[in-house]
Amino acid sequence: MKRVMDLVTSLALLTLFSPVMLFTAILVRLKMGAPVLFKQQRPGKDGKPFYLYKFRTMANLEDKQGNLLSDQVRLTGTGKFLRKYSLDELPQLINVVKGDMSLVGPRPLLMEYLSLYTEEQMLRHNVRPGITGWAQVNGRNAIAWEEKFKLDTWYVRNQSMFLDFKILLFTVFKVVKKEGVTQQGHITIEKFKGTKDVI
Repeated sequence: MKRVMDLVTSLALLTLFSPVMLFTAILVRLKMGAPVLFKQQRPGKDGKPFYLYKFRTMANLEDKQGNLLSDQVRLTGTGKFLRKYSLDELPQLINVVKGDMSLVGPRPLLMEYLSLYTEEQMLRHNVRPGITGWAQVNGRNAIAWEEKFKLDTWYVRNQSMFLDFKILLFTVFKVVKKEGVTQQGHITIEKFKGTKDVI
């Protein structure tokens, strides 16, 4: 039932937001050039990798050795605007249609984090990752990693259609209020380095 709702809703949202996505694509192309989309491999259900799509928010600026500069330097004014209103996330509706993601679930993080999770934290991969989730409506990037993972695993154990609807509703309010987009002292959030103290 959840997959059917994901498919129907994401197709409807893609249709509804197609003018916004077209405008955003043109804006990115004019301000930052090609490519318009950012594509990166992320772990999906059961840790199986897939390619996540977002509108690009960073310029491809490199040092003399050909290494990308820091996120803080590469994040453009256009990129900040897209992140502020979550417009960069809209292409993930394509991931939902493809079955890589769900509308609601733990956010897909980096492949390199898989080896750092505790057994409890790995439970977040028992379901499809989501565009939004319980952690996103309870702090988003402004909370610590361990708290975020606790919220993710709570969702896995308590997921229901009613809870998904509640999270989607809360997400709208969060986007409008622009809460939790960044962590204090960081462009988004510092990298996860593993849970230090596991009881």
